Amino acid sequence: MVGLGAPLRASERAYRQLRGEILNGLLAPGAALLEVEQAERIGVSRTPLREAVARLIADGLVVGRRGRGFEVTDISVDSISELYELRQALEVQAIRLAATRRDPAPFLELRDAFVTAPELLDQGDIGVHRYYVLIDELEDAVDAAVENPFLVGALRAVRTHLARIRRLARRNPLRLRAAAAEHLLIIDAIIAGDPSLAAHATHIHLHQSLLSVLAAIEEDSEQ
Repeated sequence: MVGLGAPLRASERAYRQLRGEILNGLLAPGAALLEVEQAERIGVSRTPLREAVARLIADGLVVGRRGRGFEVTDISVDSISELYELRQALEVQAIRLAATRRDPAPFLELRDAFVTAPELLDQGDIGVHRYYVLIDELEDAVDAAVENPFLVGALRAVRTHLARIRRLARRNPLRLRAAAAEHLLIIDAIIAGDPSLAAHATHIHLHQSLLSVLAAIEEDSEQ
């Protein structure tokens, strides 16, 4: 474990930089990752770069390309639908467990924060970023309430890919506002200790989220 303030190992630094650029869209789907070029750009040797790429392959963010080097994995309609099938199974169960096992205190604090979400979303990119930080905090609270490391580990693997897909929703302010209201309903159900309502609210939220992402992709394909 890297201590506070300690320098990162070269492979860890390369991994974090490449992963961040992929999740933020700076390295787009299909972008080539040539070993020598990336090592020089990041400022590491080829060995730690290979170690970083191996981890990205395990994350499902990078694949080998025909010929030489690697490339960022594509985001297709099929892969998104498959990811949401898995997300639905994992997240609905996690929310159900959270509503059963929760300590209400952190969710009461989150509720106060989510009430301000409409105002945040009126603040442009900075507000949208803060809104996504709130979602991260909600996910952390759910993970803590679930008390199941296997379920939480599976969810975190799914969220790695969802981070790429989330960027599509930023184009739709109406969907972001609707999603904020859906999150508030989920939080209320958890606070109330109602697993059935929490699961139902999550199911609706994920369904609407998938429809929004697929609509954004269709819109792009028509341009």
